[in-house]
Amino acid sequence: MGFIMDGLDAEAYDRKYSDRTLISRIIAYFRPEGLRLAVVMAAIAAASIVNTIIPIIISDAIDRIQVENTSALITAIITGLIGFGLLSWAFNAARQWLTAIAIGNVTLKIRQDAFDAVVERDLSFYDEFASGKIVSRVTSDSQALSSVVSLVTELGSQVLIITLLTAYLFTISAPMTWMTLAISPFIILTSLIFRRIARNTVTQSRRMNAVVSAHIQETISGIGIAKTFRQEQTVYDTFLDVNRQSFRVNLRTGVTFSSIFPILISIASLGTGALIYFGGVAAQRGDITSGEWYLFIQGISLFWFPLTSIASFWSQFQLGLAAGERVFALIDAEPKVVQTGENIVLEQPRGEITFERVNFRYTDNEPVLTDFSLKIKAGETLALVGHTGSGKSSIGKLVARFYEYQGGRILIDGHDIRALDLPAYRARLGIVTQSPFLFDGTVRENLRYGAPQSSDADVERIANLVGDGDWLRTLPDGLETKVGERGSSLSMGQRQLVVLGRVLLQNPAICILDEATASVDPLTETFIQEGLDTVLKGRTSIVIAHRLSTIKNADRIIVLREGAIIEQGSHDTLMANGGHYAELYNTYFRHQSLDYLEAQPVG
Repeated sequence: MGFIMDGLDAEAYDRKYSDRTLISRIIAYFRPEGLRLAVVMAAIAAASIVNTIIPIIISDAIDRIQVENTSALITAIITGLIGFGLLSWAFNAARQWLTAIAIGNVTLKIRQDAFDAVVERDLSFYDEFASGKIVSRVTSDSQALSSVVSLVTELGSQVLIITLLTAYLFTISAPMTWMTLAISPFIILTSLIFRRIARNTVTQSRRMNAVVSAHIQETISGIGIAKTFRQEQTVYDTFLDVNRQSFRVNLRTGVTFSSIFPILISIASLGTGALIYFGGVAAQRGDITSGEWYLFIQGISLFWFPLTSIASFWSQFQLGLAAGERVFALIDAEPKVVQTGENIVLEQPRGEITFERVNFRYTDNEPVLTDFSLKIKAGETLALVGHTGSGKSSIGKLVARFYEYQGGRILIDGHDIRALDLPAYRARLGIVTQSPFLFDGTVRENLRYGAPQSSDADVERIANLVGDGDWLRTLPDGLETKVGERGSSLSMGQRQLVVLGRVLLQNPAICILDEATASVDPLTETFIQEGLDTVLKGRTSIVIAHRLSTIKNADRIIVLREGAIIEQGSHDTLMANGGHYAELYNTYFRHQSLDYLEAQPVG
């Protein structure tokens, strides 16, 4: 249960905004809908006037029927009520239709901004924060934020009704109207007390919903592992714990909001009882007519509802403000990867990479590279070797500018990597990881993902270049084969070949292969290796390898230990030195040479 309770804590990038700041930013989203909302307010005003006239018609009818009880009068009254009722319906229908359009447009814009922020966040952001919680902010929180407009227009409607009713009530009986207004501050004060409580409970509720979303997403993503280890019951029991906690938090929120209306209505009911008594006495004395007494009672009923709605508005408005606070925190999260703003575009990058005394750590207590220096020549294939945690993958991630380093410099063709235009720079990077990821679609669509402008001929040429195209013949529909979600319809080796082809089609100047052949069988590795030998030629390549074949073909091998270079040279030189590389080779790589040779085609 500990991790569940932790979910109710604020994320590190969360921040507190004042109500004024939140309202100002929300208004900015609704400003483009100004004309539409103006029509909504006009419809509200018209509906409010009509709704105010209806009880006046009934009041006048009561007095006139006592004097003139004719069928013509009754018909006129009924016709008038039906007519005004239809007008009220029409105005309210127009208001709701236009409000729905405004909410839809604002939701669209908020989600676009939130998703843009998600896409722009650094990889370190996703290392730290659960993706399911981020999804919750983009979807449910943005929806709750956009619904604020419905509350605001409703508030405008209620304020207008109260203003009109108060003015009319004064024409009936000023003393009784003043008595009504004297009760109003108690209702407003009660709502303000609830306001702060509501903000806290709503924030916890939305955080808990994000925890549930994150847990479900993680469970579905890892359902194969759960079934492999027969942990379905454990997964289900964990979800029950999360769901029960969500129930308790949301129940507390529901109780908070469901309590305010009964309290406000109780106060209003006490006021109504007193006003009915004093109004009845006034009618008996002849100070007001029976129709006016009815109108006052009806007016009071109409008066209390908008007043209690206005009083509860701030408590309900906290739903939108709490959601807005979470969405804006995501949008405003400070990036850790920061460029200088020079936006240098390397039109024809050569691919020379230089590390100058670089210091890098993922967290304050996790140093990875310390005073690290390395120069990779343009067109050189560099293999990185070392135990887990030696810094191999980190070097590749820094070259890709996925993470921010804390000291030193990284230069690309002599330019500080922080001064480069990142989209243009990454367009010339090719990255293949150990765990290939494919999008649902065809093999052709996945190959073209990094270079959508490529022709079918280019796609086919690259596909046949990888492993001489032999792997394509194993696919049921060739390039039109559906890969399934995350590439589930293909074998691990086929997925990796598709990813490699995707990178090669991009024609990168710098290639980073992070253990690209570690998850494939030796035969598939030969297909990949054949493509690599041809395509990586003339390109700067950083190869983080677990396979001997890739290492031996490198121009230079760097041996790392705890973020420092302890050896470098060719395979033969390092073996002759009998150092750490020779130890790694004899321990991990020697048996791979036999696998590799056995996988070579005969003859």
